[in-house]
Amino acid sequence: MLTDKDTLTRKLHELRSEHRDLDTVIARLGENARYDQLQMQRLKKRKLVLKDEIAWLESRLIPDDIA
Repeated sequence: MLTDKDTLTRKLHELRSEHRDLDTVIARLGENARYDQLQMQRLKKRKLVLKDEIAWLESRLIPDDIA
């Protein structure tokens, strides 16, 4: 399980990088009039999964100040 702050931060940067890369790939694939819809769906689904993982890691790194 990820617990070390440096490890969490490193993983967060990796996920953000992959998320940006997927933006680029999806945009380029969309420019092609005859793109593979199944591939596009898979890329978008992966992007959503990354978004959830990024949000989870950010919540672990930024403590709640409710108390």
